[in-house]
Amino acid sequence: MSMGPPVPTSANAAPAAAATELLVTGMNCGNCARHVTDAIQKVPGVQSASVMLEAGRATVRWTAGAPADVAAVLAAVKQAGYEARTVAAAAREGGGSAPARWHLNLWLGVLVTGVLMAGEWILGLGAERWFQWLAFALAGVVQVLAGAKFYAGAWRQLKVGGSNMDTLVALGSTTAFGYSAWVLFSGAGGHVYFMEAAAIITVISVGHWLETRVAAHASGALKALLELAPETARRLERDHRGEREVEVPAGALRSGDLIALRPGDRLPTDGVAVEGHSAVNEAMLTGEAAPVDKAAGSKLYAGTVNLNGRLVVRVTATGEATALAHIIAAVQRAQTSRADIQRLADRVSNVFVPVVVAVAVGAGLWWGLAPESARATQAWLGQWLWPAQATAGVAAAFIVAAAVLIIACPCAMGLATPAAIMAGANAAAQRGILIRDGVALEKAGNVTAIVLDKTGTLTTGELAVTGPWTPEGSQPSLERARQLAGALAGPSAHPVSRVLARFSGGNIEVTDWREIPGSGVQARLGSDEVRLGSLPWLRAGGVNVPEEDETVAAWRLHGAMLVGLARGSALLGIFALRDFLKPGAVEVVRRLRAQGLKTFLLTGDNPRTARAVAGEVGIAPDNVFAEVRPEQKAEFVLRLQRQGERVAFVGDGINDAPALEQADLGFAVSRASDIAREAADIVLLKSEIEAVPEALGLARATLRTIKQNLFWAFFYNAVGVPLAALGFMSPILCAAAMGCSDLVVIGNALRLRWWRLRS
Repeated sequence: MSMGPPVPTSANAAPAAAATELLVTGMNCGNCARHVTDAIQKVPGVQSASVMLEAGRATVRWTAGAPADVAAVLAAVKQAGYEARTVAAAAREGGGSAPARWHLNLWLGVLVTGVLMAGEWILGLGAERWFQWLAFALAGVVQVLAGAKFYAGAWRQLKVGGSNMDTLVALGSTTAFGYSAWVLFSGAGGHVYFMEAAAIITVISVGHWLETRVAAHASGALKALLELAPETARRLERDHRGEREVEVPAGALRSGDLIALRPGDRLPTDGVAVEGHSAVNEAMLTGEAAPVDKAAGSKLYAGTVNLNGRLVVRVTATGEATALAHIIAAVQRAQTSRADIQRLADRVSNVFVPVVVAVAVGAGLWWGLAPESARATQAWLGQWLWPAQATAGVAAAFIVAAAVLIIACPCAMGLATPAAIMAGANAAAQRGILIRDGVALEKAGNVTAIVLDKTGTLTTGELAVTGPWTPEGSQPSLERARQLAGALAGPSAHPVSRVLARFSGGNIEVTDWREIPGSGVQARLGSDEVRLGSLPWLRAGGVNVPEEDETVAAWRLHGAMLVGLARGSALLGIFALRDFLKPGAVEVVRRLRAQGLKTFLLTGDNPRTARAVAGEVGIAPDNVFAEVRPEQKAEFVLRLQRQGERVAFVGDGINDAPALEQADLGFAVSRASDIAREAADIVLLKSEIEAVPEALGLARATLRTIKQNLFWAFFYNAVGVPLAALGFMSPILCAAAMGCSDLVVIGNALRLRWWRLRS
């Protein structure tokens, strides 16, 4: 990817760089990471942003040619309620050990909460005055150290006029701790809730720790891609001592350099083999497990593995211009994008925290001012639910309010869509399927019709000779006819002639050779005229061309191109040329139809060939459209859309670009070197189309997972908040339930890693 010259537009803008690394503080969960990602991606000039919660880091990639306005990104993160600085600035100022301190405080909270639980629940010391003072001291340490990140996050959100999960956790824990401190210091007597105050912070912190661990698995494919390219390479250099290998940083390589690859080496750049022969594993790029043979002239890609031979490679692309870099950028873009379905959750989340605070205050006032009514309602519902511990007065008011605040944390709602998109995009990347963004995933899950191009998509796109035919008793022999055809086709540059020349070979000499455009070629062999070309042309020249032969008729039925060979007026043979189906094309169409999709064949070829190919793969004759020009393909897609169909178009991405753009979903069947194609929503890194039904199936599974996650998130809050307000759930249980809801959402998304298309 060419970054172009720097174009600074302000005093704060720096020349465009490949990426900028930031340290971000104030993030406590996946929802926070999503907010930071959204804030960064809204800054002009930002191509994509990848936020790593556990490491507290963000990688910002800039649009080619745009200014890298780091100051604007830092300001956007701050406006979202978080703090950020560049890694370089952090190194100069010192620091960066926040994750280590975070883990230390987490385990401190676990230890303190365990001691307090043992004292109250096992030893029964909850009413002892000395134990209450000990609980106050220990819980206070947890509030100050382990709870600091929640209080800091809540304060940052308050300063920018916002609220989030940190706000609810801080309010809930402070409510329990503050009420207990008042009871202890005032001597009013009664139960204190220091254990609950510590447990709220601890349980939620443990839940977030588990969340980051589980989420790391969902992004495993991206991490594997980032680690593919080696840091060093063996560059070939020549001096007075001859040629030698010099190990240099991969970043020092330039186009045109020669590098040596030994067995087991990974390629640091894209290149072309100039010497040697080997097999290369391209699985991480294409999803294809079988090694690919490489020799002089073969293209190679960064991140692939040289298996068994020495290769000398000329560098053709480095850094951001390599196929691997494009793939990484595409996966990052998909992971950090959002689908339209997420807008509902976003709208709810924007008003959720204020509503929950109001519910908590209302429930607290109800239990504090009308305890008899609250207990009566609780007892009545307990007949169908479970018995709840009776509480009364001010204590009930504070504890119920704290429980409502804790159980309502909107993390699951915010993670429902991005967790599924991340897992789906990674699962697709592992299969050699690149998905542009979350919107593409969503569209793929709603497709009702699929339009397939013929040449280069269902077929190989290359003509091949199926077999020659000669009349019974004809002279010369079949081998002699092949050699004569090769002699006639050899001088021509026409694609059909090139295929016949490769097939026929031979060294027969002919004279007076000339080409008849649109018809064929002719020459003289001795005193006779010999011709090679279309059957109508030969027939018009007096050659007796059979109409009823079974073999020729079968070739016609299958859409083959027929080329005849004649000497004088005698037909010596007929050659049938066909563009053969790709392996698996029949199975692909069967699987698409099994998914309930309407399948259409669209081609610029003649109707007979189109019908023959459609018949072989199982597409209905009424759904075959031939002799369609490239610009008409987009019109055909539009016609289907006007009929109410949501259309996916599968093409080779060259003359199919208008149709790929017009379709609701565009598939580009390409090689790894073509993955930067922007017309398609989904790019298949293998030229085979077996991945099309797999991509659609995975997209549908992802969309189904998003809907399941959103249902769970809404259902959890719809049930949990009333139960907490009615006193059926303690603050500790609410904290555990909130953490579990996050894990349910992420775990459900993680199942996509093991999704398989059913036969």
